[in-house]
Amino acid sequence: MLPSADPSALMRIKSLQLRAKAVVEGFYNGLHRSPYHGYSVEFNEYRPYTVGDDLRALDWKLFARSDRYYIKKFEDETTRRCYLVVDQSRSMAFGSLDYTKLEYAQTLAATLAYYLSNQRDSVGLMTFDETIGEFLSARNRPGHLRSMLVALSRPVAGKGTDIDTPLRQIAALVSRRGLIVLISDMLSPIETLQTNLAYLRSRGHEVMILRVLDPGELELGLKSPGMIVDMESGKEIYLDPDVARTSYREKFAKHQSQLKTICSSLGVEIFDMMTDAPIEQALFHVISVQKRRSAGANRAGMIAGGSSARMASS
Repeated sequence: MLPSADPSALMRIKSLQLRAKAVVEGFYNGLHRSPYHGYSVEFNEYRPYTVGDDLRALDWKLFARSDRYYIKKFEDETTRRCYLVVDQSRSMAFGSLDYTKLEYAQTLAATLAYYLSNQRDSVGLMTFDETIGEFLSARNRPGHLRSMLVALSRPVAGKGTDIDTPLRQIAALVSRRGLIVLISDMLSPIETLQTNLAYLRSRGHEVMILRVLDPGELELGLKSPGMIVDMESGKEIYLDPDVARTSYREKFAKHQSQLKTICSSLGVEIFDMMTDAPIEQALFHVISVQKRRSAGANRAGMIAGGSSARMASS
């Protein structure tokens, strides 16, 4: 495993940008000190050689292995687009640690934005609660990262959570294929989630869900009966933890199972991010997805290139 920073220590850094920088730099340093040494965070892509291409871009090592000519794409050809869709509803203000789920999610999104910007990828942002909050188109230019960090730093404003609206909006606004990363506790009804995720996938987007959970949500932490307040509705509810604990566990497990089933059926990656877990884990998840995307694109290009070459020679 990679060395990892303590999230509690990380959250004591007031600047969101400094937090993100600390995670990314720790991630890179960890790669060099771990069994993952040599694991590439660059994702080269190839396409078949065509007449007129610059011969200097030929990959001779790949030619030696495949006996076919391939061009290594330049950096500007491999720029990716990623949208971070961040839940800022009232339920995200919960926290049994020294910080809330929202603070963790904001740091998570800032870290991904910082990392992807350093990779010269185009990054966009959408925040939401029961309505859309901020929307910044995916770009890679000076000042854009700062604009995203400012948008992420804004406090919780809304109450409820509406997962469907941001997914519909992203699908409508983003025409070019890319990676959509949904960062949310997913504590909302999921009846129409499958439809909206399926629509994003049908438009060629890769979709990843980083489900942010507080350790205190896995079990009811109340010691004795009392009044509690629903963070989203503001409604006061009398709760006896001994009576409610079994039902809570069953409903929590059912909701989790439904999420996993929906995501599995659609090829959507979903990872649980506990707020006491190192944020670097999210970078590995994103890199793994990007690596698979690149491998799939490379294989498709090589197959197409090989077929074209055979057709041309026949």
